[in-house]
Amino acid sequence: LQMDLRGKNVVYLGGFGGIGQKACRELLDRQLRALYVFDLRLNEELLAAWQSAYSNTQIYYHKVDATQRSDLEAAYKAAAERLGHFDLVVNGMGVLDDRHVELTIQLNLLGVINSSLIAVGHMDKSRGGQGGMIVNISSVAGIEPTSRMAVYSASKYGVTGFTRSLAGPYYEPTGIAFVTICPGLTETPLLADMSSKTAYNFDASSTGSGSRSIKRQPVHVCAQNMVKVIEQATNGSAWRLDIGEITQLEFPVMWIPQF
Repeated sequence: LQMDLRGKNVVYLGGFGGIGQKACRELLDRQLRALYVFDLRLNEELLAAWQSAYSNTQIYYHKVDATQRSDLEAAYKAAAERLGHFDLVVNGMGVLDDRHVELTIQLNLLGVINSSLIAVGHMDKSRGGQGGMIVNISSVAGIEPTSRMAVYSASKYGVTGFTRSLAGPYYEPTGIAFVTICPGLTETPLLADMSSKTAYNFDASSTGSGSRSIKRQPVHVCAQNMVKVIEQATNGSAWRLDIGEITQLEFPVMWIPQF
């Protein structure tokens, strides 16, 4: 499966976010037929700039609170009526603040689950859809324990497990490929004031400088590599995008069911 993005219809959740803005720009450079941004708040200036710069691409926005399944259902319904079908869905919404446990799980995990399953209903070849690809943005915190952000890590482990699980039984009947992308630390507003966003007050003297000393990647580099992955990813694959490098992940088999 090689995805040629030219002429494709793309839905991007969180498209006005830190990575989302740059990723949407990268996607638009591929001469899409249409881009539909689902996000909580409209960025009028950015939307107008995209519509001006990419006049051959239809670009739309729909207000979505991804913690509300009804919002997601309404947005997909409106997008389907306008576009006819989706070739690519990217679930890129998220929050990083362990003080808000319910919101973290509702947005980062339940939002991704609900969005994916609703998208499947529209894209499923066995139900009249055209197939395509669903890309879920996890994190390096979704493949390796992250002590300072245990709740965030749990939500992202969930995204990784959910997406990889869907890739098994769903691909053949639906024609939909499921791909997991795990960015490393990226220079976005999510990383601001990290020390104040932990659920547990760490003793700085015993834990060192924490994430401040960890190498980070520029947003545009992460976005460029994300779109490169989308163009080459196969069903069930998972990718780490860290400090500008793309790595396809291989997971050890920890359990085999006995019959």
